[in-house]
Amino acid sequence: MAPKGNNVLPNAHFHKHWQRRIKTWFDQPARKVRRRQARVAKAAKICSETCSWLAPSCSSLSICPLQWKTASWQRITLEELKGAGLTKYEAMSIGIAVDFRRTNKSVEGLQNNIQRLKLYRSKLILFPKKLSAPKRETAVLKRSMKQHSRREKALPLTDELKNFPVYCHLRRVRADKRCRGKREKKAREAADEGLGAGAASGGRR
Repeated sequence: MAPKGNNVLPNAHFHKHWQRRIKTWFDQPARKVRRRQARVAKAAKICSETCSWLAPSCSSLSICPLQWKTASWQRITLEELKGAGLTKYEAMSIGIAVDFRRTNKSVEGLQNNIQRLKLYRSKLILFPKKLSAPKRETAVLKRSMKQHSRREKALPLTDELKNFPVYCHLRRVRADKRCRGKREKKAREAADEGLGAGAASGGRR
């Protein structure tokens, strides 16, 4: 409305309550921890036995003051892969980390990692990509993945089968399964009440 009369000009400062519309992100570190814990729990549920003992390791570090330590997190060199009879692409496809820059400083570390690679390769079970043309290194599926079912002859269509209430029967079965616990509890309570009433009536006599 337009102002009327000799009054103070209206100058209302309407504010949008922006403080209530701020989206915070303070739970980001906790979410990260929860996601990590969920991944660990899922991995343990899927495969309970860990395969970390199969991962190749380096016998010594390349840094002089730390040569006495053993680093199991070092990546595998091309020379170690060659000694184990693996190519770099094959190694990366079966879960082996390859480092193209690292070089071996000792024969002992080279031989140890070659032995670990051979052990790791012997423990793997590789399935072929094409079942029609499997390679020698891959495992052969002894049993088919299809579910074989025995074919039976069709039953004659009788009046009983025609008049059978299939929908009502399925609903009844589902209801019995859903309400089984409640019905059992109700029956137990009724039995207990009956025993209590009998004892009370016997006491009155």
